Amino acid sequence: MKYQDYYQILGVPRDADKSDIKKAYRKLARKYHPDVNSEASAEEKFKQVNEAYEVLKDSDKRQAYDRFGADWKHGQQFDGGGFGGFQGGGYSGGGYSGGGFSGGDFSDFFESIFGSGFQQGGASPFQQGRQGPRTHRGADQKLKLDITLEEAFNGGAKTIQFARSSGSPEMKKLKIRIPQGVGSGQKIRLAKQGQASPNGGEPGDLYLEMNILPHRLFRLEDRDVILRLPITPWEAAEGATLKVPTLSGSVELKIKPGIQSGQKMRLKGKGMPRSDASGAKSGDQFVEIMIQTPPADSSADKQFYQDMKARFDFNPRPF
Repeated sequence: MKYQDYYQILGVPRDADKSDIKKAYRKLARKYHPDVNSEASAEEKFKQVNEAYEVLKDSDKRQAYDRFGADWKHGQQFDGGGFGGFQGGGYSGGGYSGGGFSGGDFSDFFESIFGSGFQQGGASPFQQGRQGPRTHRGADQKLKLDITLEEAFNGGAKTIQFARSSGSPEMKKLKIRIPQGVGSGQKIRLAKQGQASPNGGEPGDLYLEMNILPHRLFRLEDRDVILRLPITPWEAAEGATLKVPTLSGSVELKIKPGIQSGQKMRLKGKGMPRSDASGAKSGDQFVEIMIQTPPADSSADKQFYQDMKARFDFNPRPF
């Protein structure tokens, strides 16, 4: 019988405790499982890892292995409740049996590693191998989607078009729904809308990363919207009530007399809404005042500014 070093297979020292053995096993099972590793040698390595773990996790089997080496099975009698799943170096029944994993235990364990999509119809990967060729899930696709600030603010339906796969001229048209208040960099997962499986399995998923385009009026800072509002010197001096745009429509804003350039006024709740159910508040809109001075294009206009200079004893630079 060919000797297999179970400790070497799992990559643990001979004095490793049960928790280290289990940890190493779970890591290697994930790495070599045929559903996630398409290499030709993966299935054989996966069997070796399972066989090594089956022995080393059991105190009696491990003691016999440490004592007898390649002839360790001669030191212990096995029956259907022992190591039946690996008699003769193969697999018996419909999966693993005996002291290892059987039926639901095996399925539940690997679902905890790979997720609920690990098995289809209750069949193990090795059952699938006996029934016919194992299908592979299609590849996921990742795309960056440019949207306007209004689309991000309002959400709603949008039709997109993209290549079905990298380098393919074939285009796919898809109607999607943008969540209200979505932010730049936020990703949306569309199940089974990715690349097709090469052999009849499920398609992959499509991940859309939102990219909000620059706006001609508004600037986005986290959930807040910034608007720079130009006003005249007389509106700044006397005060005024002005109609200003927001993403949800125009509102009236009262400018107090004597306001200065750079000052900001807040419109509460007029920023970006939240796209999740966290209960967090929406952002605000901030209106930044920018006083614009009329140009002095004529001699009369220049004279007006001269009269203003003489009239006001005003120095904006106290330093």
